Amino acid sequence: MEFTTLLAFAAAFFVFAASPGPDNMTIIARTITHGAASGFAYGAGTVVGILMFLTLAAFGLSILASEMSMVMTVLRYAGAAYLVWMGIRLWTAEPVVPQLQPTAGQRGLLPVFMTGIALNLGNPKMPLFYVALLPNVVGASLTLDHLAALAAIVIAVEIIVIGGHVALAVRARRLLRQPHIVRRVNRTAGCVMIGSGIFVATAR
Repeated sequence: MEFTTLLAFAAAFFVFAASPGPDNMTIIARTITHGAASGFAYGAGTVVGILMFLTLAAFGLSILASEMSMVMTVLRYAGAAYLVWMGIRLWTAEPVVPQLQPTAGQRGLLPVFMTGIALNLGNPKMPLFYVALLPNVVGASLTLDHLAALAAIVIAVEIIVIGGHVALAVRARRLLRQPHIVRRVNRTAGCVMIGSGIFVATAR
């Protein structure tokens, strides 16, 4: 696989990953309200889901994934429902100044991580992206080295995208020092999560 081809894939995937959408908005909202660890946990879940789809699509199994429409639909609605539930909790939560808010433990981060996976596995746009792009990248043949190279690009791009969103959200989080401002941010983030959940559930 030529370097220019990999570079083109990296550029296309960066645009896809960095574009505004429910995932990036949720990463920002989770970071502002629950800290960087929560934002990274959700982001890590999205990366796992993306890599699963990459593997399926690269080996020509996107048709199989499309045939599992019921499973994908259940995953999408489950993840969307969890986002809406988190949004409602944020809207009704008592304002807590960020530096005094307890950091989520490993058990608290696991549902966030799993939600990121579920929403990406249930994302109808994900297989379409790979089906449209990969034939021009891998050609008629695919090796494990090719797949590893593509996966490395996906991870590198997502580290930049997720890290950038978390860094911006952390900076905003440090500016929150008054409870009434925290309440407004919580409710704004709650609306974003609820809206993201509704968008994911209704996306086709």
